[in-house]
Amino acid sequence: MTELAWQGWLTVGVVAATLALLLWERFKPDVVLAGAVVVLMASGVLTPVQALAGFWNPGVLTVAVLFVLVAALKTTGAIRWIGALVLGPPSSEVRVSLRMTAITSALSGFINNTPLVATMISAIEQWSRRTGIPASRLLLPMNYATIVAGTMTLIGTSTNLIVAGLVVAQGLPPLKLFDPFWVGLPAVLVGVLYLSTLGRWLLPTRRSALEAARAETCEFAVEMLVEPGGRLVGRTVDDAGLRHLEGSFLVELAREGELLAAVAPDTVLNAGDRLVFVGITDAIRELRRIDGLRPATDQVFKLGSVAGSRHLVELVLSPFSPAVGRNLRESAFRNHYEAVVIAVSRQGRRVQAKPGDVVLQAGDTVLVEAGPEFMGRWGNSPDFLVASLIDGEPAIDRPRATATLAILVGMIVANSVFGADILTSVTVAAVLVLVGRCVSLGELRRSIDLRLLAVIACSFALGAAVDHTGVADAVATQLRGFTASDPFWTLVAIYVMAVAFTELLTNNAAAVLMFPIGMAAAQQLGVDPMPFIMAVMVGASCGFITPIGYQTNLMVYGPGGYRFLDYIRVGTPMSLVVGITVLWAIPRAWPF
Repeated sequence: MTELAWQGWLTVGVVAATLALLLWERFKPDVVLAGAVVVLMASGVLTPVQALAGFWNPGVLTVAVLFVLVAALKTTGAIRWIGALVLGPPSSEVRVSLRMTAITSALSGFINNTPLVATMISAIEQWSRRTGIPASRLLLPMNYATIVAGTMTLIGTSTNLIVAGLVVAQGLPPLKLFDPFWVGLPAVLVGVLYLSTLGRWLLPTRRSALEAARAETCEFAVEMLVEPGGRLVGRTVDDAGLRHLEGSFLVELAREGELLAAVAPDTVLNAGDRLVFVGITDAIRELRRIDGLRPATDQVFKLGSVAGSRHLVELVLSPFSPAVGRNLRESAFRNHYEAVVIAVSRQGRRVQAKPGDVVLQAGDTVLVEAGPEFMGRWGNSPDFLVASLIDGEPAIDRPRATATLAILVGMIVANSVFGADILTSVTVAAVLVLVGRCVSLGELRRSIDLRLLAVIACSFALGAAVDHTGVADAVATQLRGFTASDPFWTLVAIYVMAVAFTELLTNNAAAVLMFPIGMAAAQQLGVDPMPFIMAVMVGASCGFITPIGYQTNLMVYGPGGYRFLDYIRVGTPMSLVVGITVLWAIPRAWPF
């Protein structure tokens, strides 16, 4: 490492600063990665072409085009159709857990695991409400099963596609759809066995964030009536001082049988209007002091009783959400989404404060009340990892869902049987679902996560800097000395580093940063690079130990009511048994 030039040390500093800022979570991931690219480009470490090359890498382009198929699976209800098939009719916890992990493992190899997990969260929550079995007993095993099963094919996870794009950029023969299969399959079998035995014993039994919010919020709901002849009649909600109360906030307004959710500040109050406020325990004292309001003697507000114009939606905030890092007032949440937040839950507990004062974090579970058009506008938005309608989902469009699944199967056959290029086959499939009107352009526009694509593309710039400045060679040299130039133990070190980066950073960034190090190690040892490529590919996907290790970990965090230690307790043995299996399988499937 002492032989590095200033460009190498600057790259090490930029990577370290990027890691620290991402862990701090003060800035959005796309802002952090874009800032790192600007520094590398402005300092001359990378040329503009090198810095921006990730945006047209085949792996990144494939991930971008896959958004079309994902949007079609969500919009037509095909993915919910699959979710109902996975759980089946109510039965025992053990039976449904085995059925769920087996089927989701098979599906995750061919359906990107993010929409699959989002759908299964909703299906499991509804199943849990019917059976009384806590969702926390099922969500984490389902999540882990989809993560590890996504490693079996190139399209199972974006990580595999990114590594496949890096392989092409290195001038190596392109990877095929099932190239990772003989490494991923043993990992899946061992992982499912662990989840069905020891892992099941380690699982916590927790009340979900949604259940906690619904149970506790009812205790803090207060209904007030606008007194006839009082000073509030004819005034707007804002003028009446009902927008900035200290201990409560206005959720909805009922008037002559009509329900208004997410009440606008310019709404004019009428005599007899029923106003529902939710807040902290002593909110009633503050409301009683408002001249022109009196408590309603018949409290009828119930979260469990949902009228046709009131829709309760469970949201899990994405790291890219504009609300993250700000409170509800600063983010203008109510006006932007036309939805009012009833409760916020974090790490399985309802935040005991007025929701408007809570600074939101990625992974927070938010219970909102919104109009019937909310899911159509925001259900597929990248602002939310999960958007689940509590009072039932829209009907499945069976003809379009069937067409979407048929196109997906055709794409898989084209890849596996006829050897079609991944990007080409995915693009053809995307065109077919658009032509077949399985997804509209408006729905597609709301589904594409440009910020995630920017993060992946900017991560390529960091990987390029690690490669071009000699950092990868220096790290590989250190590893070679540490492992006594033994290819297998070098493979172990590469895999462990990839897992560690994934747990602390992100799966895609870990893959991009570790890929040049793996390639440099193979070159210095004079062996085939494929074992090291597979170690990076699988290791960067196997983030089980922290909620931030993999995006789907964060998706089940709030809905399962989990705590950080739950991931360590259940995920650490999972990481060990999968890692041992992968390191046993790689040299046999891809000899040195």
